[in-house]
Amino acid sequence: MKRRTLPAAAALTAAAALLLTACGGGGSNSKANDKIAGADTGSPTAASPSGPASTVPGRPQIKLPSDVRDKYEDWKTGDTTEDTVLADTARRIDATNDAILRGDAGAPGLPFYYRDKALTDAVAWVQAYVKANLSFTGTTRYYAPKVTLSGSSTASVAYCSDESRGFNKNRKTNKVDKTPSGESPYVLYNTRLQKSKQGVWQTSALISKRGDKSCAG
Repeated sequence: MKRRTLPAAAALTAAAALLLTACGGGGSNSKANDKIAGADTGSPTAASPSGPASTVPGRPQIKLPSDVRDKYEDWKTGDTTEDTVLADTARRIDATNDAILRGDAGAPGLPFYYRDKALTDAVAWVQAYVKANLSFTGTTRYYAPKVTLSGSSTASVAYCSDESRGFNKNRKTNKVDKTPSGESPYVLYNTRLQKSKQGVWQTSALISKRGDKSCAG
């Protein structure tokens, strides 16, 4: 079972939430059909979410437990601004996973890396996990990122995720659910980011499409 597939009853509580592998869910629109250029990444190189934006003060300290790993492949372009955008995108993913794992929709990482509708949706998705009494374990890899800059304070990032090595875990019993799922583990994301006054690239909108062919493989 992929770690982001909630039981139907729990999913209904987050009907407004977007599909975030960083924070779960199930929504898409026409933008989610856009192809990611370079989705075939060749030999992947893991990258830490730490990057040139790390000097911004007030960043929440986020450390995922040893049984959870967010793996970022080819997550640097060589361009300073683009790499800063990607670093904050990765931190946003980690921050959302941290909130889910702690069962805390008020975790400080959410308003730090999200804004506007994306923040509302992220909070709703964390709450859905809490209501379903679920956490997760395993590795999720994020790959084939494509950054498009628009001026000095707006950017879009498209990327893929592979959830095949992540699994839901009961929050009370710690039992891991590895039941096979018929759904694709690959998800395509399209996000919009805006640079805050503090210099943080915050995600303001996020859409996704599970099973997009550009992410398979």
